[in-house]
Amino acid sequence: MSTPAPAPEAALAVRQLNHAWATRSVLEDIGFTLPAGRAIALVGPSGCGKTTLLHLCAGLLTVQEGQIDNRFARSAMLFQQPHLLPWQTVLGNIALGLKARRTPKAARLAAARRMGHALGLDDIALAQFPGELSGGMQSRAALARALVLEPDLLLMDEPFAALDIGLKGQMHRLLLAEMARRQLAVLMITHDVMEAVTLADTVIVMAGQPGRMVWRLDLPLPPAQRGDDWIYRQTSLLLAQPAVRAAFNMPAALAPASPPSASSALPATPADGCAPLASGSAIAAALPAASARC
Repeated sequence: MSTPAPAPEAALAVRQLNHAWATRSVLEDIGFTLPAGRAIALVGPSGCGKTTLLHLCAGLLTVQEGQIDNRFARSAMLFQQPHLLPWQTVLGNIALGLKARRTPKAARLAAARRMGHALGLDDIALAQFPGELSGGMQSRAALARALVLEPDLLLMDEPFAALDIGLKGQMHRLLLAEMARRQLAVLMITHDVMEAVTLADTVIVMAGQPGRMVWRLDLPLPPAQRGDDWIYRQTSLLLAQPAVRAAFNMPAALAPASPPSASSALPATPADGCAPLASGSAIAAALPAASARC
């Protein structure tokens, strides 16, 4: 009697992905794997194909060449705009996906209320219509609508870009709390490098024309343990890399006025732009055992 094959481990695997609009190539040789409980942030300039890649991973576009293997049971997507239905209350908007799943009314409204409360929406806010809420509260409602579905994979297309620094920080903490509660995988795109370093386990930098991966940074410290100083330091180190600066069309970094100390110097980057970001004791205090590669 043969033993049943084990269930495949939940993950999103992208392999040798290429995509084009008409004759224009927009993605070239994209590949990465996102396991359960981890977060990957895709950063890059406008027009480098980040949103196209996210839509391919969400199944909103047909794969032309390469492979996307989504072994997560449930996926949800958070868009740049909240896209709340103006004729529904906030509570009704949060419960919308559960209604589509044919969850009984009492159960879906109770679940929507619990998730709304968890994200800082009180009963007064839940009874209002979207147009009566601030942009930050609308963003909370959109996040609650996605999370109430208990997705295994959350795809995010810059949902916090329009928020001020305080509200963005609140949304980051709410998302990290949900990720800590269960094995939620997150694939997000952002223009904000600091946001990527704050939330992600891996930051992938893309360049455009066509969109391609030019730098990968694996962060060793769990997001919940990262303080502001650590985040600022890693953001600065990432933005100092020539391949990253070229991707964003930034001028070359200025040389320091005096030779850097042993605790702050970065190792030289080879011509191919892919190398360990930290090695030995060069910046071990700032970025222990981190690696960067494309």
